[in-house]
Amino acid sequence: MARLTHCLLASTVAAALMAGSAQAQESSRFIMVTHGVPSDPFWSVVKNGAEDAAELVGATLEYRAPSTFDMAQMQQLIDAAVASDPDGLIVSFTDEDALGGVVQKAADNNIPVITINSGGDVASQYGTRLHIGQSEYEAGKQAAERMREMGAEKGLCVNHEQGNQGLDRRCDGFSEGFDGNAEQLATSHDPVEIRNAIVAYLNQHDDIDAILTLGTLAAEPLVRAMREQGATDMFTLGTFDLSPSTLEALEQGELDFAIDQQQYLQGYLPVIFLDQFVKNGMLPAGDVPTGPGFVTQENASQVVELSKQGIR
Repeated sequence: MARLTHCLLASTVAAALMAGSAQAQESSRFIMVTHGVPSDPFWSVVKNGAEDAAELVGATLEYRAPSTFDMAQMQQLIDAAVASDPDGLIVSFTDEDALGGVVQKAADNNIPVITINSGGDVASQYGTRLHIGQSEYEAGKQAAERMREMGAEKGLCVNHEQGNQGLDRRCDGFSEGFDGNAEQLATSHDPVEIRNAIVAYLNQHDDIDAILTLGTLAAEPLVRAMREQGATDMFTLGTFDLSPSTLEALEQGELDFAIDQQQYLQGYLPVIFLDQFVKNGMLPAGDVPTGPGFVTQENASQVVELSKQGIR
C-alpha cells in the first residue's frame, strides 16, 4: 500500500511539473496597431523592430494597420484587438478624439497599453503605461531653428497626413521655430500628387526658401522635384525619417538634413517592455525618447547599410 501511495505521489508531482513547464513555455501575445500606410517605408522598419523583439523574447506579435490613413478603420482595429484580450497592446496614438475611447477601454480591461510615435503628450490621460517616441513639437521647432542658422527666412511644412496629431505638431513646432514665418501645405499620400503640389506651391510663393517634409513618403517626391527643376541648391531642404533614397540624397548634398527618430526602437522597445511587464511586473519609470537626432551629409554614410537592412 505504501508503494502504491509513493507511486501516486510521484505521478502527481511529475504531472504538476509538466503542467508548470507547459505554462512557462506559453508565449505572450502582443498586438501592435499603427496608422502606417503600406506605401510608407517608415513603418516597415517599425514592424521589423517589433518582430525582432518578439522573436528574441519568444512572444507572438500581431501587426495591424489600415490600408489608408483612416482613423475610423484604426479605431475598429484597436477595438477588435481589445476584444481578443491580448497580453499587451501597442498603439500609435494618432488622434485623441478617434482613439482615446478604445485605448481607455483596453486599459479598463487590464490590458497594458504602450503608445509609440504619436500622441505622447496626451496618451497617459487614457490609461496608457508608457510612450516611446519623440517630442514632435520640439523636433519641428529644432528643424526650423537649424534652417534659420543656415540662412533660411521663410519655411514651408509639407504635411502628407493632415489630421495626424503628431504630424500637425511637427508643423506647429516648425512655425514656432520660424517665429510664425512659415506656411503649411497639405497633400495626399500619392507621390505624384505630392511632387505636383510642391512645385505648384513654390511657383506661386517665391518667398519660400526652406522646405520640411514630415516623412520619407513626401521627401522622395520633393527630392525628385528639386532634381527636375535643377533647384536643389536654391532651397534649404530637410525631412523627418530615413530611407535608402533619402540617405543617398543626403550623401549627395540634395537634402541638408534628416531627423532620425530611430523608428526601429519604436517597434522593438515596446515588445521588450511589455514582455518584462507580463513576466516580472516591470516597466521604465517614464516615457522613452527615441529622437530627435539629425543626420547630415557628414554622417549619412554611417547609417546607409543599416537602412538597407531595415534597421535605420
